[in-house]
Amino acid sequence: MAEFRLAVLDDTQRIARASADWGVLAGRAEVVFVHEPFADEDEAADRLARFDGVVAMRERTAFPASLLDRLPRLRLIALTGARAPSLDLAAATRNGVIVCNTGIDSKAATAEIALGLLLAASRSLHLADAAMRRGDWHDGVPVGEALAGKRLGILGFGRIGRMVAGYGRALGMEVAAWSRSLTEEGAREAGVIRLERDALFETCDAISIHLVLAPETRGLVGAREIAAMRPGAILVNTARGPIVDEAALVAALAAGRIRAGLDVYDVEPLPADHPLRRLPGAVLSPHLGYNTRAVFAQVYRESIENVAAFLDGAPTRVLNPKSPAEVP
Repeated sequence: MAEFRLAVLDDTQRIARASADWGVLAGRAEVVFVHEPFADEDEAADRLARFDGVVAMRERTAFPASLLDRLPRLRLIALTGARAPSLDLAAATRNGVIVCNTGIDSKAATAEIALGLLLAASRSLHLADAAMRRGDWHDGVPVGEALAGKRLGILGFGRIGRMVAGYGRALGMEVAAWSRSLTEEGAREAGVIRLERDALFETCDAISIHLVLAPETRGLVGAREIAAMRPGAILVNTARGPIVDEAALVAALAAGRIRAGLDVYDVEPLPADHPLRRLPGAVLSPHLGYNTRAVFAQVYRESIENVAAFLDGAPTRVLNPKSPAEVP
């Protein structure tokens, strides 16, 4: 049996094994695929205690200092994707754990999910599908609205936001955008209207969030912003759950004031008894934004490369600071 034990975490769609050639590690590492998420940090500490390395699916399993300190055997975290906000890189470095990353080309995949959620929410396709499966027809399905002629707001105008803006224009929507770096000239070149953040929430019929989760964006869409949205407006979030005040969102959905298309949540997987699951105004998907065969093939192939390089004594794509002075 190989001395190095590797856990491939959060393979919830059971796609990892078929996505890349794990045989490259044969005889060098024992590879174990873990399909179910850990219930809590205690279970993670217990289950991972016997592993030397993990392939972590982005931030699905958190690695705070409190967990890393309980894994003295751990030597490598091969992270899929560029970063994971839930991984404490400084703690990993202090514990002698090498952290490697991969590229990830998921812009189109995420933008398309945002478009799908927008279309589904505008016509209540989730309720229509449920009615058809019950044997009903129009029962319980609200009358929808066309998106053409409506205003789409893009919150965060990076690469994904720009793609969604293009989809909105293709639907005949007027597109407005806000980001801290967007200028009037840049907006004109992109074919969008630049609005201040408050105006975006006040005037748009649908808003799609495309921001990176950071201290300054956590809770950025709060009760005030949600209250400012037009009655019946749609909020689409394919970025990260904590960007939105979840309690305020649940309250607005429960009151029937707005609708939503959600792919991300404060806690993932979304608890089975979570109130969002019972609100008909919300279209829900289980964080599918980047989940495509091409993306999985890329990140698992590069993760295997990272593990092999580590075993060769020459780690690649290393995120750790190069010297102790660089540790936060």
